[in-house]
Formats: sequence, C-alpha cells, structure tokens
Amino acid sequence: MLRVALTGPESTGKTTLSQQLADYYHTVWAAEYAREYLDSRQLGLRYSLADLEAIARGQLAAEDAAVAQAQQAGLPVVFCDTELLIIKVWSEHAFGNCPDWIQEEIERRHYDLILLMGIDIPWEPDPLREHPHQRQHFYDLYRSELSSRMSNFAEISGTACGRLEQACFLVDELLISRGLLPH
Repeated sequence: MLRVALTGPESTGKTTLSQQLADYYHTVWAAEYAREYLDSRQLGLRYSLADLEAIARGQLAAEDAAVAQAQQAGLPVVFCDTELLIIKVWSEHAFGNCPDWIQEEIERRHYDLILLMGIDIPWEPDPLREHPHQRQHFYDLYRSELSSRMSNFAEISGTACGRLEQACFLVDELLISRGLLPH
C-alpha cells in the first residue's frame, strides 16, 4: 500500500486536495489533527510546545488509523493531510526547537510520495492561520527539509483542477510501478 502525504505552508490547499484524492481513489485519508485539537480546546493561536507535541501524537494516531482502515479494506493507497514535518517547522519557528522524538519519528516514518503544495493560490483567512506574508519563507523551509532528507517529493501548483491532475498523474505512476494499478 502506498502512503502519500501532503505538506506545505498554511492555506495552500492540503485539506482540499487530500479529500479530492481520497474521493478519486475511493480510499481513506488522515485529516489534519491540529485543527480538531485547537478547536476542541478553544486555544486559537495560543498553543504551547506541549500542545504541538499532543498534536503530533494525534496526527500519528490519525494516520495509523487511516492506514489500518485502508489495509483492512485492501485499498492500494492512503492520503495524509499533513505530516510531522509541519510540526517540526512550526515548533522551530514558534519555540526555537523541536522535540527529539518528533524528529526521530520523521526519520522513521515512510511516505512513498510527499506532495509539497505551492503558494500560488490566494491566502484564505482563518482563525487558526498565522502567517499570510511568510508563505514563501515556510515553503522554502519545507522544500529544503524534503531535499535534505532525499524524500520522494513533488511540487504541486496551479489551479485546483490542475493540482488534482498533477497529483493523480504522480500517484498513478507510483501505483503502476508497484503493480497496484493496471497500465
């Protein structure tokens, strides 16, 4: 089974594309746990490092549950709307460091493909979004991290329709190469 994660700055369409991909491939996806966590505790943007660690644990649990569900159903692919690299970058930005266990988990987790979402779509204001003018900065951080880890990643940009088309092409290529999708 393939694991495909989406990453990138705020307001770049990760959730939308994750849902579209899950629908297109008739599979499951792991939603972004941070939003659920912050909303349920009414924290808004007043989170701590301990909150980020709890969010990281919740994201891992959501991902593991989605993978288990996909495996049980015999589905060839699962999508993850975010991954721990976002927590790492956010933690370092907000608190100056990232807990070792999160960095170790980033190294341990395997994704067959990571889709790095481009910043070429308009910013959509949201009470849980913080940095509308720093998207390029964060994009560059994610790209650098993925490159330095030699991750299999692709940059996704363009219109919503174009993004879905790009992502489906890449996922199809992986599925075909692994014998999980007929030619």
